[in-house]
Amino acid sequence: MSENKNIPAAVEAVLFAVGGAVSYADLKDALQIEDKELKDVLQEMQTRYDAEDRGIRMIELDGKYQLCTKNDYYDELVRLVNAPKKHVLTDVLLETLSIVAYKQPVTRQEIEKIRGVSCSHAVNRLVEYNLVQEVGRLDAPGHPILFGTTDDFLRSFGISSMDDLPVITPDRLEDFRRQAEEEAGVINVET
Repeated sequence: MSENKNIPAAVEAVLFAVGGAVSYADLKDALQIEDKELKDVLQEMQTRYDAEDRGIRMIELDGKYQLCTKNDYYDELVRLVNAPKKHVLTDVLLETLSIVAYKQPVTRQEIEKIRGVSCSHAVNRLVEYNLVQEVGRLDAPGHPILFGTTDDFLRSFGISSMDDLPVITPDRLEDFRRQAEEEAGVINVET
């Protein structure tokens, strides 16, 4: 990058023009600058966008960067483009999405084994909402589709990578099991 260019402005131009998330490596290649300089610029830009009274922000999604609208201005955007409100995730969709998030890559059959019921509708709806996507095929008879989460999943739940998901400890898992049994009306008699 020539020395007379404003690096933050160049980053902003690239992210704006692409529209979607751009990997760190692609940004570095496009700008032709050193790692430390790019890391410093990205951190400074994120801090500035968060601190200033602006309608956009820069987010990091699993090592990729993107400019997006601040959530505070969602209603104004909806009125402008007459788009529907955000999708409502039912308990069934949240349960299915949780399984995909924690077990990915995962097949429909594996999800159904965990849930104990058919999940075709839930998986199709999550794909439609762009929270889940096909990430490959299992090397097994029939080559079933493997599903994983998307950048929209990260963005929707306000996390920058899958490492930010809460860890489910054995104690919490036992609490979840107990709650599920209570909701299902199963009585667990301890001896």
